[in-house]
Amino acid sequence: MALAIITGASRGLGFENAKSLAALGHDIVMIAKDSSRLLLAQQTLQSRYPNQKFSTFAVDLEDMSATRKTVELIAQQQPALEIMILAHGVMSEKMSKTLKTTDAEWRRVMAINLDSVFTIVNGLVPAMAEARNGRIIIYSACLGRMSGPGNAGGLAPYRISKAGVNAFVRNLAHETGLGARGVLVDAVCPNHSRTDMGGPDAPRSAEQGAATALWLATREFNAGDTTGVLWEDNQIVQW
Repeated sequence: MALAIITGASRGLGFENAKSLAALGHDIVMIAKDSSRLLLAQQTLQSRYPNQKFSTFAVDLEDMSATRKTVELIAQQQPALEIMILAHGVMSEKMSKTLKTTDAEWRRVMAINLDSVFTIVNGLVPAMAEARNGRIIIYSACLGRMSGPGNAGGLAPYRISKAGVNAFVRNLAHETGLGARGVLVDAVCPNHSRTDMGGPDAPRSAEQGAATALWLATREFNAGDTTGVLWEDNQIVQW
């Protein structure tokens, strides 16, 4: 089975993807900020799936230097990655409209939601591309669309960082041949799910929110199929 790397793996959508892929027989490289929660998540999964290997790397993805060093370490220790799910992310402050957002808040959200995505992909996906075998799934948000409902403003750093993720996915997918070279790159809108970010009253479970990413990580891809887009519930969302 493939070796998968998952960020935000200690909780929420990332943990759900780690659990589901482990159930399918995959070994998992787990990344999260909180080392104690990450260790607990690893122990939980290891007890449930004793035949799988779970490696952990604790890093604050807001810290670009630390992120780069961790990525370099993973590249040395885990050279055969085949699946990448980037499920980490933060919401911006409630009143973070463009004209009211501070420099610190803008930089915090952009660093975690977009800059770290570049660093992780830049450091680990070249080996996937060389092997002509990789599934890259990045959690975005329907709030990051530039068309359709729900894009009337507010939460500026969050919306714009996710619009950047959508553009990043499209650009990288074209650079890697839109699946023709064995690498698939896609974005996911999990919708409002019951995670630490989504809150306990969200209409969807974390498992439901993580289902499309799992499908993208394991789907059969044939010539003419689509990659490089934003998906929601296994359907393409125009952004």
